[in-house]
Amino acid sequence: MQNEAPAHVAFFGDSERRFALPPALIVELERKAGTGIGGLSRRFFSGDFRHQELLETIRLGLIGGGTEPEEAASLTAAYAAPLPVMELYALALPVMETLMFGKAAKKAGRK
Repeated sequence: MQNEAPAHVAFFGDSERRFALPPALIVELERKAGTGIGGLSRRFFSGDFRHQELLETIRLGLIGGGTEPEEAASLTAAYAAPLPVMELYALALPVMETLMFGKAAKKAGRK
């Protein structure tokens, strides 16, 4: 599953992790969010999101990136859930950007 979709790589928890949302996991994210990926992504980009949507994006992104589902759930609970909302958003947003555009937008001043 991990090679089906563009991936975002970021340090998360205790190491660099790969995050990807292949088609099967997009369907699951839509189911969990109760909306289509187009609407969900528009809401993400405008800052109109639910906390649980951020957590699901991270969890499913880890699974799509090759992490076992149980480990992805544990990592999300241990490292993502306790984050302040805007730090969690900063972690989830590049996953959504990679899904929609093929790569996350570059941060200002970063190469």
